[in-house]
This record gives sequence, structure tokens and C-alpha cells, in this order.
Amino acid sequence: MIRTPLRPLARILAARRDGENPDSIERENLAARHEADRDTQRERAEGRLLVLGIVFLCAFSMVGLKMSVMAGSDPVEPQSAASGAQIVAGRADITDRNGRILATNLTTHSLYAQPHHMIDPDRAARELARIFPDLDDEKLFKRFTGKRKFLWIKRRISPEQQQAVFDIGEPGLLFGPREMRLYPNGSLGAHVLGGASFGREGVLAAELVGVAGVERAMDEELRDPGRGDVPLSLSLDLTIQAAVENVLNGGMQLMNAKGAAAVLMDVRTGEILSLASLPDFDPNDRPTPLPNVDQAESPLFNRAVQGLYELGSTFKIFTTGQAIDERLVSRSTWIETKSPMIWGKHKIHDFTNHGDALTVEDVIVESSNTGTARIAMMIGVERQQDFLSKLGLFKPVPVELIEARGAKPLLPKKWSEIHTMTISYGHGLSASPLHLAGAYATLLNGGYTVTPSILKGGNPLGASVVTENTSAQMRDFLRQVVVRGTASMGEVAGYHVAGKTGTADKPNPDGGYFDDKVIATFASVFPANDPKYVLVVTLDEPVETSGSKPRRTAGWTAVPVAAEIIRRTAPLLGLAPDIDYDSLPRVIPVKN
Repeated sequence: MIRTPLRPLARILAARRDGENPDSIERENLAARHEADRDTQRERAEGRLLVLGIVFLCAFSMVGLKMSVMAGSDPVEPQSAASGAQIVAGRADITDRNGRILATNLTTHSLYAQPHHMIDPDRAARELARIFPDLDDEKLFKRFTGKRKFLWIKRRISPEQQQAVFDIGEPGLLFGPREMRLYPNGSLGAHVLGGASFGREGVLAAELVGVAGVERAMDEELRDPGRGDVPLSLSLDLTIQAAVENVLNGGMQLMNAKGAAAVLMDVRTGEILSLASLPDFDPNDRPTPLPNVDQAESPLFNRAVQGLYELGSTFKIFTTGQAIDERLVSRSTWIETKSPMIWGKHKIHDFTNHGDALTVEDVIVESSNTGTARIAMMIGVERQQDFLSKLGLFKPVPVELIEARGAKPLLPKKWSEIHTMTISYGHGLSASPLHLAGAYATLLNGGYTVTPSILKGGNPLGASVVTENTSAQMRDFLRQVVVRGTASMGEVAGYHVAGKTGTADKPNPDGGYFDDKVIATFASVFPANDPKYVLVVTLDEPVETSGSKPRRTAGWTAVPVAAEIIRRTAPLLGLAPDIDYDSLPRVIPVKN
């Protein structure tokens, strides 16, 4: 930059020649220079103010835009975080169909230690062992005097335990907030609910994750912060569930069974009103699976859903239903029932001798294996497979329980004619009681496919499998089984129970079948004239010992238990008994 000198020589010489004061030239040039500097500084300041104004405008515009986006978005609950990882601690409640709480959250605390802040580790270890008897004071002391700066002591503690620890007065013992899963009804509905446990954990929060049952199957929905305070409503009725479990437990003990299962379901919506499996457990203190132990014997095993059993003669109604629907026979068609029926090297026997022939209806009423096998031969392998598949007996039940996903029926590797005959009366195909309940509902509700559900509302009816006329005839057959057949102990006055017994020998792991161990099942529907509910009761290795000889058949074991369940639950379900008042004794007033 070239600056003009304050005393230019040419002008100074000219001023002296003209007699002017040369200093005025310097003052004039200095004033001009100052004016130029002020103009430059003014322009610079104006530029800075402009830039600053633009910056503020952009900043406030971004804030306004963010506020607009937030105002237009859905509200989301704040989430706890620990160690930089986001932990969703909330979990929705679970209720029964009437809004009664089955599972909820309880605020509690965890206990942890920071040993480097401890004043007296030895005393703290002794006091903690006194408060928590399962802790060892010597091991605690070693941990407190080690190199670690953080130690978990208890994942959750009660308010009383928290106060006791607080009274120790040790600054190195600290508490973290927790939400634990609480099941206020204890073991009631345990196999449906399953249970929950802690997933990711931090000092300030821990996530609750489902480990079994509906808690795990619906885990994402239950942990969704968008649910807010909306609970998950199940199809279970708490009162019905309590009645079913109470009767089933008493029946299991009375019949000396090692296990039992029951499913009570709406025949049109597939809503499961009760699902019980015994022995059971308390989900508040869910036991740990034991290694090297048959899990089918564990109380955690859901016999109603996971238990795959040969369900015996309960399958006979499927064979006759298909044959009648396809017009291969009618209810009055005579079927040969000579026993044994010989097929190659195989012999099919009846439990009792039924003579040379029975009508199709009496094949069901008298529960003839040979008669059912001969009807199955009319149907054939492929048509039988197709029909049983439509009843849902070839794949896991799509119910909202995690255990159901792995419960795929056990089918023959090579389905030959002998399998067609044995499966017709329930041997050679293993399915769960829940499979059987769904198949019975489908066959007896008018012939429309039913998909079982543990959620309130259930599922709509599916495609037609048999005609309504066939369905009505099958209900008549099963009603006669109760009136004059193998399930005579299943009659409940006023409720027109219809059903079929099934007694299947248990497979021996070493091959063949046990002679004295059975699975006894009674599959029923009520009322038979207007079906509303299907009930399946299964007992594992029952033995009825009131007589001179032990009795193991379903008619003596499973049927009385199912009848008592219906007697207890039918009024609770709002079903009024159908009483024939004309048959009641009349009271004639006596005149004085």
C-alpha cells in the first residue's frame, strides 16, 4: 500500500515560494489520512455485523425448524441410559380378558459396591452376610479387598433389605434403581406367562426381557415405549384359570398321575380361556433348568403346548368325520370289527370284543380300533394326510407362546398303509393337547378352521374343512360316547357334554411300548347341541386304584377330571344349564 507523505517536497517548496505556512500542508494531509482510516474501519465493522447477523439468523432458523419437527412427532417416553448405552427399562403390564393384572412392574433397587470407597470392608462383609444368608462373608471380604473398583452384590433387594444395608453406614455400598417383573397371582397361569428376567444392565437401569411363554413371544410389543400405559390383554380368564388348575391338580393327585394338562378354548374364535400344565412353577422365582435331566419332566415343561403324545382314540372322530364328509360311509353303514385285524405281520386289536360288525356311529361309541382302521383304508393314505393337515396336525400351532414354535407333531418318516390304519385310531402320530383342541374345534364348530390364540379377540374363522351337516353328525356321535359309551362319567347335568376318550400306551425309549404306562386323554365339547367351548384334559401315567384292580383308561381317569372342570367352569362362563323341568318331581300342595 502506497501512502501519501505528510510533507510532500514539491508542495512545501511551492508554499515557501508563495509565502504560505508549510505546516498547514502537513495538517491537511494528516486529516485526510485519518478520514481514510475511519472509512476503512467503518466498512470492516459493518461487514462483521452483517456476518454476525447472518449467523444468528441461521442458528435461530435451525432451532425453529427443530422445534417444528418435535411438535409434529409422536411423544416418546424418556429412556434410562448407562455407560453410554441406551437401556429401555419399561415393560407393559399383562392382564386377563377382564383387565385383571397378571404381570406388572415393581420399583425396587439393586445393590453394588465400590471397594475403593469402603472404610471397613471386613465389617461390611459380615453385615451383608447377616442380611443376605446366601452370601459368604469371607468371599465378600476377598472381593472387597481385591483390585476391582465395582462389584455387583444383589441384582434386586426388598425395601427392608435396602434399609438394613443403609443402616450399615458404609459409603462404598450403593443402590441403583430397578424395575422388577411381578406376578401377583404366583404360579397361576405360569406356563402362559412364562417369566421375565434382566437383559442389559447398568448402574441406573436394567432392561426387562421375556424368557418364556407370552412374555418372550410378545417381547417386542411389551417393551415398545409407544404403548404407553396400554397393557397386553390376554384371552385368559383368571377365574376360569384358577378353577381349572385347582380341579386338574386335585385330579392329578387322585389319579396318581405324574403330570397333567388342560386346554379350554372358544370353538369359534380360538381364544384360550384356560391353559394349564402341571407340575408348574412360580414365575416370580423361576427355577433354573437342570443339566443332564429330561426336560419333559421339569416343571418348566409346558405339557399342553410342548408335550407331543400319541393321543389314542381321540383321533377316531377325524377318520369317521372325513369318511362321512366324503360320502364313503354313512352313520348307519356296517363296518367289520373282527379282532384281531391282520395286515401283513401286524395285528390290530380292540380293547374289548365288539363282535363281527358295528355301525359307523357305534365304531365311535364303542371305540373300535379295527372298525376305525377299516374305515381309514377306504380313505387312503393321501386323502388322510390332506385332511389331517387341514386340521393343523402337521405343523406347530401358531399361538402366541414361544414354546409352541418348536412343537411340531411327530409324523412317520414313510407313511404307508399300516400307518394310515394306526393313525386313524391315534397311534403313530404324536401331537400336543393344544393341537387336539384346535382340531376338535375345527371339526365340531360347523367345520371351519380355528386358529388358537392366547390374545383377547382371537382369530376369525378360516376355510371350511367339512360341511355343517358332517359337523353336526360328529357332535351327535360324541354325545352318544358320553350317554352310552366309554365316557359315561363325563356327563354334567344340563350341559350336554360330548367327547371322546383316548388311552395310548407310552413309547419305551428302548423300543416298543410300556405295558403299564399310558397317556389318558378326554377331548370334549359343550354344549353339544350348540357348541361354545372345547376342553381337552390329558393325564400322564394315571392309575385309578379305588377298585380291586388298577385302572388306567381315560374313561376312569381323564373323563371324571374333565367333567368336574366343566361342572365348575360352565356357570363361570355364563352358560345356563338346560334343565328338563318335566322330568323333575312335582310338588303337590297338601290341603289341610
